Formats: sequence, structure tokens, C-alpha cells
Amino acid sequence: MQEFIINLMNQFGYIGIFLLIAIENIFPPIPSEVILTFGGYMTTYSNLNVPLVILSATLGSLLGAIVLYAIGKILNKERLMKIVSGKVGKILHLKKEDIESADKWFDTKGEKCVFFCRFIPIVRSLISIPAGMSEMNIPKFLIYTTIGSLIWNSVLVVVGSIVGENWENIVNIFDTYSTITLIVLIIIFILFVVWFYKKRAKKQQVS
Repeated sequence: MQEFIINLMNQFGYIGIFLLIAIENIFPPIPSEVILTFGGYMTTYSNLNVPLVILSATLGSLLGAIVLYAIGKILNKERLMKIVSGKVGKILHLKKEDIESADKWFDTKGEKCVFFCRFIPIVRSLISIPAGMSEMNIPKFLIYTTIGSLIWNSVLVVVGSIVGENWENIVNIFDTYSTITLIVLIIIFILFVVWFYKKRAKKQQVS
């Protein structure tokens, strides 16, 4: 994968960076760390420059986020509620009220999530789906996505340009960060599921 990414970027430059980052946002397993840090390194031996590499990456991030937002809008709250009211809801012990609560939560906390999640592996891409599902204000979504992506992209591209040929060492550091973050997220998710069903059980006992 890494060799393919490097070859594509060497061949197509800014356009390659734009397309790879757009794809990375839609398919999170593709490592943005490799794209961005190598993109920074490319500025030390090619005609590419740091500002335009960052711009290309940020535009790619924005395109990918818009695609996932659109997917989320198609899988809107009403459709989720229909799904939950059927067999899937019974299996997962979910109700329409749960979807309503999640939607209200995103309405109040969504803007911050869209921004801060841009710094969290995998989640930085997937956060666009619930944003679309809750029909978050599009201009706000684009603004927070752009700012968050710009910061993330700038840090990695600049670091890549500074360390030069040692860019792979930075990728290894971010790989460790991604792994630790993913483990923490899994633990948080498990704890949330346990808390959610315990709360549900208590409500059922009271009623």
C-alpha cells in the first residue's frame, strides 16, 4: 500500500495528493500519515511546495467529507427509526427514542465533534456520516471540517518537510498514536455499551 501511494504521488504530484486524501477520507484504512508526511518530504526534492501540498490535501479532505456527509443524509434519522422499529431494533434493544436522543445530542455537540474528531484516526472520516444523518448545517459542517483538516494536514506536511528523508520515522510514531487511540476508542465504546444497557435495564425495572 505504502509503495503504491508513494508511486502515485511521485507521478501525479498535487492531483495525486488530492485524490489519495479524498479516498482516505472515504476509506479510513488508507494511511493519511503516509500521504501527508511523504508529501512534505517531496517538497524537499521536487517542484512541489508546502502551501500547495497542504491546500491539495485539505481540498481532498473536504471532498471525502462531503461524500460521507451525503451518505449520512441518505441514511437519515427517519430511515434509522424505521430500521430500529423492526427486527434490528429488537436484536440491539434499541428504540426510536434512542435515535431521537442521539440526534438531539449531535444537534448540540455536533459542531465540536466535527472539529475535534479531525485529529482522531478513523473517526476523523466517519464523523461526517452522523453529521449528515442529523442534517448538520452544511456551511458550518464545511467550516469546521476545513479548519480541522487544515490543522491536521499542515502539521504532518510541515513535519514531513522538516525531517526530510526521515519521514518514515514520523509515520511510525503516528502509527503508534493511531493504534493507541483505536484501543482507547474500543474501550470507550465497550464501556458506553455497558452503561447504555445498564441504564436501559434500570428504566425497565422502574416501569
